Amino acid sequence: MEKIFRPSPNSFKNTFCVFQELGIERIENRQLQYDSKSGSKYYYSKEGMYRLSNHWGRLANSKWRLEPLNPETVSKFKLGFASWDSFYPDNSEDKLYYLEANYIANTVNYQHKNNPKYDKNAILRTSFETTKKIKQIRNLLALTSWAKYFDYNDIDALRKLIIEQLIYTNKTLDEIKREL
Repeated sequence: MEKIFRPSPNSFKNTFCVFQELGIERIENRQLQYDSKSGSKYYYSKEGMYRLSNHWGRLANSKWRLEPLNPETVSKFKLGFASWDSFYPDNSEDKLYYLEANYIANTVNYQHKNNPKYDKNAILRTSFETTKKIKQIRNLLALTSWAKYFDYNDIDALRKLIIEQLIYTNKTLDEIKREL
């Protein structure tokens, strides 16, 4: 009989991780190893963690995000998987995060500097600074009222110009707008 793999309970404190959503059938033959008070269910393997939950984002002292399947599943409970090497340290003091904009999906997300995809071009920020920039970028993506003060032909090009400067420079939104 194969020995059950179980990580230390403290392994996940103060971590950032992006889970990939999978179909629920991936845990059909797996033994539940931890059932949290909040209703999340955890299944561990040598490769990583499966988490079945109806809540993602800030979890106690960690930041765990779920990248949804395309098309998205309708179930409130979603199964995510993350390999052990995709859990990165998190704290509020260090500049650990950078931003990525998806102009097709009209979204912005933050990623950890230890992510192997980080190209070292985007500015690293603290959690607080990252949250502030995300809010600004989401407003730029969702609203149009801010653009009435600019002379432009293509609002999407204007959005991208401003957002790219928010991601790749330390300029404030006001400084960027004044320069335009």
